[in-house]
Amino acid sequence: MSNVPRHTALDATHRALGATMTDFAGWDMPLRYASERDEHNAVRTRAGLFDLSHMGEITVTGPQAVNALDYALVGNIGTIGLGRARYTMICQEDGGIVDDLIVYRLGETEYMVVANAGNAQIVLDAITERAAGFDAVVRDDRDAYALIAVQGPESPGILKSVTDADLDGLKYYAGLPGTVAGVPALIARTGYTGEDGFELFVAPADAETLWQALTEAGKDAGLVPAGLSCRDTLRLEAGMPLYGHELTTALTPFDAGLGRVVKFEKEGDFVGRAALEAAAERAETAPPRKLVGLIAEGRRVPRAGFPVVADGEVIGEVTSGAPSPTLGRPIAMAYVDAAHAAPGTSGVGVDIRGTHEPYEVVALPFYKRQK
Repeated sequence: MSNVPRHTALDATHRALGATMTDFAGWDMPLRYASERDEHNAVRTRAGLFDLSHMGEITVTGPQAVNALDYALVGNIGTIGLGRARYTMICQEDGGIVDDLIVYRLGETEYMVVANAGNAQIVLDAITERAAGFDAVVRDDRDAYALIAVQGPESPGILKSVTDADLDGLKYYAGLPGTVAGVPALIARTGYTGEDGFELFVAPADAETLWQALTEAGKDAGLVPAGLSCRDTLRLEAGMPLYGHELTTALTPFDAGLGRVVKFEKEGDFVGRAALEAAAERAETAPPRKLVGLIAEGRRVPRAGFPVVADGEVIGEVTSGAPSPTLGRPIAMAYVDAAHAAPGTSGVGVDIRGTHEPYEVVALPFYKRQK
């Protein structure tokens, strides 16, 4: 493994915009351009433009592509319609979460799996190994795509002005091929901010053209470039899990409250099935710690790993924490004992460097957009 960070096709653009760059999963990525609070608020009220080219694209094709993916992943890939996408996970034999993924069905026998940047190689290796017994080809397409996202309430209008693709007909968790600002793209409508928005998978050589065209198209709508820092606060407010924080190999999807992604009804075996069946049973009889939201009564910000306490006892652990620009107070996601997981549970605090700061337990998400 080289220690030299990788650069996206938009690296020069970010630097020209004065971005603060940071190493993220081996990539040099924009953390923020100016104020992360302003970028966050722009996505909530207008629109933000993100470079997500660090994500890992893996294409699986062939007569048994669907069978290979049904075996490799916990979801029912066979029920994904043409042009649709599905949120799913890949687990270890013991049920631990390797990564959470989005799978797009691009053709009759063609699927694209999008993995998190830090796990892309691990996921590629696992799918390749698990697909070995099937008539399917697994292709590493990480260098074939740049990925640009436009997110926020103004994003449909901005994108419509530079494409003739049928955006109104594009449902949430779907993708269609189209041309955006003269550039061929796979246009997807997923997102990780809690807002409406689109992801544009394009050839790296076309990334700069597309970025500039979207910047121009969004000028009057208040579009701003947005970095990884506000992406984190946006997804936290929307109660969306982040691998390495809410999801790890030490947890099964049932531990994470995401047991719904595991589809036992699909035919045949899949990696982790037996362990996950046992985990599902355990979750029924003895609920594990639950993922909850915490809102600070004070101003101190909790961070991942801080203990959650009640009556002097540790009852859980913070997985993600940050100031929330939308709520105006620090917020956190945390796994807590079931006895303290009900919204409104009193007497819960976070141990912030020896002081037990009071927190309100709330249901996730903290923020839900008005449809």
